[in-house]
Amino acid sequence: MRESGAEKTVLPNPEFATLASDDRIDRTIQALEANNIRTYLVQNGHEARLKVLELLPTGAEVFTATSKTLENTGIANEINDSGHFVSLRSKISKLDRRRQANQIRIIAATAEYVVGSVHAVTERGEVIIASASGSQLALYSSGAGTLLWVVGTQKIVRDLNEGFRRIEEYAYPLEDARMQEHHNLHSALNKVLVVNREGKPGRTTLIFVKELLGF
Repeated sequence: MRESGAEKTVLPNPEFATLASDDRIDRTIQALEANNIRTYLVQNGHEARLKVLELLPTGAEVFTATSKTLENTGIANEINDSGHFVSLRSKISKLDRRRQANQIRIIAATAEYVVGSVHAVTERGEVIIASASGSQLALYSSGAGTLLWVVGTQKIVRDLNEGFRRIEEYAYPLEDARMQEHHNLHSALNKVLVVNREGKPGRTTLIFVKELLGF
């Protein structure tokens, strides 16, 4: 969720900041696996970072989507600054966003590996991501060769309706506040992607973390 849009500030609903029970996690993992989304469960952000590094081949081209989860776990820094991978975000940062906008779009859209997060995961194994610009949604849907999501278990919800509520009442207010603080702009819920099932087995992996991470 990026760029300007909304004009009022809404406080996040604390209902959506509670880690899921083990039973809910187990049900959701089974549903995700049935939907061709390989799923791991780790205890904390440190273990999540180690699992991501285990799954990424050294020297791979990797694009990191904008994500508080990746920032808080150190995953973004490890990928973009360690020198162990070809960081597409670092490559893009060296280009002129106005004159080389098309080149930037092509680099991101053809990433071999993409690492990011999501805003809600239903107990039926559906995944929901919201965005203002939509830049990461094409990658998540089909652009990325291999996709890794790192997700705190507080993002597990009953169904799609509750998932949309979580985005509107919790994730959006936090992202909007972040945008105002850092860019003096409001965010916006312009585009939403729902992944019901991954059509290509082995393409998408989700790492659940039993820790409050991200929005």
